[in-house]
Amino acid sequence: MTAQELEHAEKRMQQKWYDLVMAEQKGTATPVLERMYNAYMLAVEEYNRCSSDYQCEHQEQPISVPAQQGKTATRHKRKAS
Repeated sequence: MTAQELEHAEKRMQQKWYDLVMAEQKGTATPVLERMYNAYMLAVEEYNRCSSDYQCEHQEQPISVPAQQGKTATRHKRKAS
């Protein structure tokens, strides 16, 4: 998943919402609005899938620091002379 693909999914979702709002304002029939809403929800689901895939693919890998083996941090006390 590329950033461009994610952006395309987001723009498609936003366009579906805009189209729905404009249709509602123009007084479009309820069955048509319901179909437009369903198309918008499918676009939202697609965007969510793309977003999740993108985040998984671009998640930073944790940097592991190997533990020192066989050495322990000890403090040496000086003997009083």
